[in-house]
Amino acid sequence: MTDLSVEHLHEHEQEADTAEARPRAQRKMAPIVPAQNIAGRALVLVIAIMTFLSCLTFGAVTLVRDTASVWENQISREATIQVKPADGLDMEAALTQASQIAGEFPGVKSTRIIDREATARLLEPWLGSGLNIDDLPVPRLIIVTIDENSPPDFAAMRAAITPKLPSASLDDHRTWVDRLVAMARTTVTIGIAVLALMLAATVLTVVFATRGAMAGNGHIIEVLHFVGAEAAFIAREFRRHFLVTGMKGAAAGGAAAVLVFIVFSWWSSRNMATPQADQATALFGNFAIGSAGYFGVVLMVLVIGALTAATSHATVVAYLSDIDVRQPDA
Repeated sequence: MTDLSVEHLHEHEQEADTAEARPRAQRKMAPIVPAQNIAGRALVLVIAIMTFLSCLTFGAVTLVRDTASVWENQISREATIQVKPADGLDMEAALTQASQIAGEFPGVKSTRIIDREATARLLEPWLGSGLNIDDLPVPRLIIVTIDENSPPDFAAMRAAITPKLPSASLDDHRTWVDRLVAMARTTVTIGIAVLALMLAATVLTVVFATRGAMAGNGHIIEVLHFVGAEAAFIAREFRRHFLVTGMKGAAAGGAAAVLVFIVFSWWSSRNMATPQADQATALFGNFAIGSAGYFGVVLMVLVIGALTAATSHATVVAYLSDIDVRQPDA
């Protein structure tokens, strides 16, 4: 055989080897974890719902905490002197005297007497318009603005005002601040407890879903395990699958929660003039959770996705360990 024939034969052999290798290279390995099915879509929906509720709870806790902080700061910046009407009392002179006494104390920035018109407007929701406060024994108020960093001695202020004006009383709002702090702490505690319950429910859901996926391919997993496939390899396949599933559901739930927050914030900003919106704004602000709240939503999505993957990994490892216990000879 000539050199040319030998070279031609080698070329045919190489082409045949290449043709045989091409299908082998294009052939894909069957996944250990079943492909997306009805159960997988249901798991995505469940995780999305749990994430949505978790983010709403987190946003509500953030909103209440921020609003309580604003209330606390506003209350801590002011104190109130109330002068009640009494027989023979010159109300205007008493207000001026009490304002002067309070203004002399270090730590007091300013004092402001609530005039007759402002007092009548405060009582208008209950007593109607056109009220003449001289016809009723209506107390008058003095707003004392204090220095938060160096507040005055309220006990000494009371001791200076009460002997000269027995009908006057000083309220430093300490009782309100204590109640407000207690309410905020209780709300945060309840919110954390609800979040913990939701995360626990998510973990249990993922455990059942992982066991269902393993039951569908249990014979394949056992064969792979007994022929020498490491538990870490099998667990990694499940972890990757459930990480994608968890992130899909968590992202959908987080996006829905962010949309709800944006809609409520838009609604409150568009209805500022209505009585309902004014009351809601007075209680909860403008329904804006701020950058910290949105960062918390993103963090919640990442936590739930990671928790889904870690739960599936631990479930697979426990399942394979159980196989070794039940069939030690294998």
